[in-house]
Amino acid sequence: MSEFPPSIDELFETFDDLQEWDERYDFMIDLGRELPAMPADFQTKDYIVEGCMSTVWMMADAADKDAPMTVLADSDSIIVKGLIVLLLAFYHGKTASEIAESDVLEYLKKLGLDQHLSPQRRNGLFSMIKRLKMIAASI
Repeated sequence: MSEFPPSIDELFETFDDLQEWDERYDFMIDLGRELPAMPADFQTKDYIVEGCMSTVWMMADAADKDAPMTVLADSDSIIVKGLIVLLLAFYHGKTASEIAESDVLEYLKKLGLDQHLSPQRRNGLFSMIKRLKMIAASI
């Protein structure tokens, strides 16, 4: 990838080029390897995302509802790290208001995640989205 997080268009292009789900899964693992480590100060129980099988930490902040949000997240699972990168790409540069009101479902569907994630991973993904939207709504 040329930038982090990758652009949505770059992700769509890569997912389109990778016809087999196994190839897409490997790509998500590669994305996970690119996720910057979250500072240890934030890898505490206060930042754990409830509802994930793996441990996921997430924090987000913005100066106000009209400022782009800064989102940091990490996991102890490499594939979940890849899912985090996909979410960071979608939410990159969005304000707290935009995140609170956004609909990520079409994006996830276009990537094929609605069909190919296990129910447990899907629940974890939606738990991450819910947590981020709750943080955004509180800013």
